[in-house]
Amino acid sequence: MADFSAFPITKKWAPRHPDRLQLYSLDTPNGVKVSIALEEIGLPYEVHRVSFDTNDQLSPEFLSLSPNNKIPAIIDPNGPGGKPLPLFESGAILMYLAEKTGQLIPQDPILRYQTLQWVMFQMGGIGPMFGQVGFFHKFAGKEIEDKRPRDRYVNESKRLLGVLDKHLENKTWMMGDQYTVADIAIFPWVRNLVGFYEAAELVGFKNFPNVQRVLNAFLRRPAVETGLTIPPRPSKS
Repeated sequence: MADFSAFPITKKWAPRHPDRLQLYSLDTPNGVKVSIALEEIGLPYEVHRVSFDTNDQLSPEFLSLSPNNKIPAIIDPNGPGGKPLPLFESGAILMYLAEKTGQLIPQDPILRYQTLQWVMFQMGGIGPMFGQVGFFHKFAGKEIEDKRPRDRYVNESKRLLGVLDKHLENKTWMMGDQYTVADIAIFPWVRNLVGFYEAAELVGFKNFPNVQRVLNAFLRRPAVETGLTIPPRPSKS
């Protein structure tokens, strides 16, 4: 039985299954990366919803695990050396899960680092740029009369989609025939851009047929279908 006494977060979200990996998350593009990966791998886990509506992410308990107050975060009771491992940042968690299980990542060292480069491409480019498009197009930014900030992020998002589209020519997935954490990092954000952010027309999504093709294949995967709904949203009374 894992000893979670050193982790204050477990006082707010008490584990019912302390032998399982503990996931603290929300169904955002960054959050579902980890739930999708866990579903693909088949590793047992217990999910705890970190509600932004009640500022759970700013609570002392959550900050003790994720000091940047961002989801997702995990505690793996069976970390390296059999010790519990706390971890935040979705990209780091994806790489940890892949290396822990030997799944979703090539074993060849060269291909492994090439997979990692595309995870970093999402973390440093796609996530921040697509997120800014969402802010300026759908949320508070749409009230700003000066459209130059919005257009700056739209144009950069188009450029990034172009990079993806060219890379995906004649490829099934980001790493060719092998589905990896690179796909899991990237395509929840593409889905969010054209879906939740309603920016498909704004970024000219129809001009990126390879990205469309791979996004559709990604969304058809059973583990993706399930992972996108985790943690489940509260039922409306």
